Amino acid sequence: MNPTQSRLTPAWAADLGDGTYQNPVLYADYSDPDVIRVGDDFYMVSSSFSHLPGLPILHSKDLVNWSILGHLISTLELPGYDRPQHGKGVWAPSIRYHNGKFWVFFSTPDEGIFMSTAEDPAGEWTPLHMIKEVKGWIDPCPFWDEDGRAYLVHAFANSRCGIKHKLMLHRMSPDGEELLDDGVLVFDGMEGHPTMEGPKMYKRRGYYYIFAPAGGVSTGWQTILRSKTIAGPYEDRIVLHQGDSTVNGPHQGGWVELESGESWFIHFQDRDAFGRIVHLQPVRWEDDWPLMGEDTNGDGIGEPVLRYKKPKTSTEAAFAVPATSDTFEEAKLGLQWQWQANPRAEWFSLEERPGYLRLHTLPLPEGAATLYDAPQLLMQKLPAPSFSAVTRLEFEPKSGEEAGLIVFGDRYAFLAISGEEQGGYKLSLSIGEARDGDRVERTEESVRYNNGTVYLKVSVDERAECRFSYSLEGERYIPIGSPFRAAKGRWVGAKVGLFAADRNQTGPSGHADFNFFTVEKN
Repeated sequence: MNPTQSRLTPAWAADLGDGTYQNPVLYADYSDPDVIRVGDDFYMVSSSFSHLPGLPILHSKDLVNWSILGHLISTLELPGYDRPQHGKGVWAPSIRYHNGKFWVFFSTPDEGIFMSTAEDPAGEWTPLHMIKEVKGWIDPCPFWDEDGRAYLVHAFANSRCGIKHKLMLHRMSPDGEELLDDGVLVFDGMEGHPTMEGPKMYKRRGYYYIFAPAGGVSTGWQTILRSKTIAGPYEDRIVLHQGDSTVNGPHQGGWVELESGESWFIHFQDRDAFGRIVHLQPVRWEDDWPLMGEDTNGDGIGEPVLRYKKPKTSTEAAFAVPATSDTFEEAKLGLQWQWQANPRAEWFSLEERPGYLRLHTLPLPEGAATLYDAPQLLMQKLPAPSFSAVTRLEFEPKSGEEAGLIVFGDRYAFLAISGEEQGGYKLSLSIGEARDGDRVERTEESVRYNNGTVYLKVSVDERAECRFSYSLEGERYIPIGSPFRAAKGRWVGAKVGLFAADRNQTGPSGHADFNFFTVEKN
């Protein structure tokens, strides 16, 4: 197998090559997206929760072809994030370009609201600045008005502070470093727009707008609030919903206006194990209200499009998709990879054996009984509705050491080589899950294995059903175990990747060498 071949045949591509695109533009878990245009370039950010490096920044020339530019944070220097914090961490960032700088605001639901800036989004970002130490204030978005005054709008997490459906607006210092008042309630969606969150503020033709999702992640809609004064009162209108389409819960994202005058809206759709995948909708303005998608029923509410002509941009965009495959030939890990917690240098090396990813078989954290609480899982988002991932592993484990391929979520499955007490190796497919309040793992099937080199493969179909197999030479694959249905995690989709660990937690660590990781369309 040529491990670079899948770079030429991505598992999912939005650009159809004929002047049109298909949705989703990103069939991957870039949840809670926000987007801006700066000149001829578009930049997107999304939630990353406790996966690190965190807060991915993506770049495009046409809103259709996207690549990963980098991450705003390499670690999250807050208490507890050296271990997995499922569902916590970076929630719903906003990105803006103001006064010659890029600004990103985000919340962590248990700690507060943070801000960082950069002159080059691909370069260094300033250290995180905590604007407000507070629990349960989420989804912050900054806004600078024409008179120089600055504001911040945000929502609330009911699970943290007991407040729901409400949006608050605060005066903010122009440098974005502090809030200047206790805020005013600008909208309460309890009656018509329950679970209102994720606000994004804009100004157009004398109106202040707050774009906000409501109705819940999987079944909700996109609400627009409009007022002539920034503190309201705000009129409200639903401008995008599922309707008769197949796209559930279309909402939460960002609006951009092009030099050509076109308007577009980026939003997500919850696809369970595949995560919150990203769609692109055309926007037209009627009576100073945006209408998103296509009004197929004539009721004034748009429905998502599945195929449409590409945005009319000033420059031609080259074909691009976020990276998935990796030959481990570079000095750094590919930008698609994330760990489950703040990474440590001793977990891996790309230099000890050039051309290989070496994962060291380190113990799980104290008190961790399963991989659910292991920080040293190296994973990436599921990249398509149907794909296969393959890796070549060289590993000669001692008793208790194991390494292999994993599909991870609230339930997870992993195909791994491990060492046996009596000597020799075994290849096992194991399942991890919650049972009676505890995390447990069980072996689905094992085979004796006496070769230190193996190819491991998982094939995923549109139902998120995973079939694991292995091969000695990389050509003929032998199925192992039963099909496994991938499961989402806490606010995130399932992930696929690699790991190594020492379950005995004794003695010096060994290592496992991965030659490549390829992702291909089934």
